[in-house]
Amino acid sequence: MTSRKSYENHYWKEESNMVDILHRVGIKSAPAEVYAALTTTERLADWWATNTRGEGNDLGGVLQFRFSAGGFDMKVLELAPGKHVLWEVVDGPDEWVGTHVNWDLDQVGDYTIVLFEHQGWKEPVEFMHHCSTKWAVFLMSLKSLIETGKGAPDPHDVQISDWH
Repeated sequence: MTSRKSYENHYWKEESNMVDILHRVGIKSAPAEVYAALTTTERLADWWATNTRGEGNDLGGVLQFRFSAGGFDMKVLELAPGKHVLWEVVDGPDEWVGTHVNWDLDQVGDYTIVLFEHQGWKEPVEFMHHCSTKWAVFLMSLKSLIETGKGAPDPHDVQISDWH
C-alpha cells in the first residue's frame, strides 16, 4: 500500500511541476466592490497590508505590500473590471518570486464568488502551507471589510505562527 505522502510526492512529480494554493469565498456584495478592493491601494490596505503602495489599477503597475514579517511586490498583468485580476510576484521570498496571484469574480445571487489561486509554487514546502492558511485569513478579512466595513489587515490579522 502506498502512503499518502508517497502518493502526493509521486503525483506532484508526475502530473505537474508546479503546485497552487486554491480558495473560494462568497462575499455578499456586487463584483465591482470586490474588484475595487483588489485594485486600489486604499482598499488593499484595509484588508491585506496596512503598508500598501503602488498602482493596482494600471496594467504593468507594481503594488508593494509590506508586512511585519517582510514584503512582496506584485506586477499587475491582467485586469477585467468586476471579473478578474492577475498579479505576478516580482519581489519577495524566493518561494513567491515568479508565482502568480489570480482572482476570478462571479456574481451568484447576492454574492460575489471569489475564486483565488496563488499559482506556480515550485514545490509544496512548509512555507506554502503557512501561506495557504494566511491567504484564507486575509480572504476572510476581505469578506469582513466588504460586508461589515472593517477588515483585519496586517498587523491586525490573526497570527498563526512566528512567520506571521
